[in-house]
Amino acid sequence: MFRYVSDGPFGRLIIDRPRQRNAVPLEGWGELAAATVAAEMAAPCALIVQSAAEGAFCAGADLGHLATLGQDVGGRTAFRLAMRGAIDALAALPFPVIAAVDGGCFGAGVALMLACDVAVAGEGARFAVPPARLGIAYPQEDIDRLAARVGRGQAGLMLLGMETIDAAEAARIGLVERAVPVALAEAERLAAAMAEGAPSSFATLKRMIAGVGPGVDTDALFDASFGSADFPEGIAAYRERRKPEFRR
Repeated sequence: MFRYVSDGPFGRLIIDRPRQRNAVPLEGWGELAAATVAAEMAAPCALIVQSAAEGAFCAGADLGHLATLGQDVGGRTAFRLAMRGAIDALAALPFPVIAAVDGGCFGAGVALMLACDVAVAGEGARFAVPPARLGIAYPQEDIDRLAARVGRGQAGLMLLGMETIDAAEAARIGLVERAVPVALAEAERLAAAMAEGAPSSFATLKRMIAGVGPGVDTDALFDASFGSADFPEGIAAYRERRKPEFRR
């Protein structure tokens, strides 16, 4: 249900399980991980995560599979690790990742969106994180990403209040960066603009925005950026008043 497609300077990660409104079964997380590997190997300037299902971005985890976890204790761990591995891999890609959200985005679909660097929502987008309606919790790392995006108060309101919000409200609280008439068109515009950036800068900036990890020297990352192969080309292009031609 997940596949990677190259499209000129940028790539597309397409979610395609329309009959289930892109609900993700257990094996779907493995497909997401594989598509992410394909994207990393292709090394596009930017990646757009988009849906092939009309009216749905991602309905969340497949309820048919979730229902089996009440009795399948070992399956709970397998599900958690599969979902975490796939979403963490998407978040760790070294180039910009843009979520184009048109239609419903619920539960694990929000977790998928939060792994992207930028999210834009079309006017028909709807968002909710309602695990409490099912009597379950939400992965800690995804709660952390949600709180980092919207703040602890709004994260609590989404998780505990279980409300469905529209694109305008999602933009107001910071869940998405922009609310636009058509998400995919805006995502493509952003990806085209990002195609002019330096790959080495994107990789370093993403690590710094994410807060890197314990023991990582962000000053060293900043200093090292001046030694990148992209820096001389960036300076030359600026002086020559032309677009830089960075190595891809």
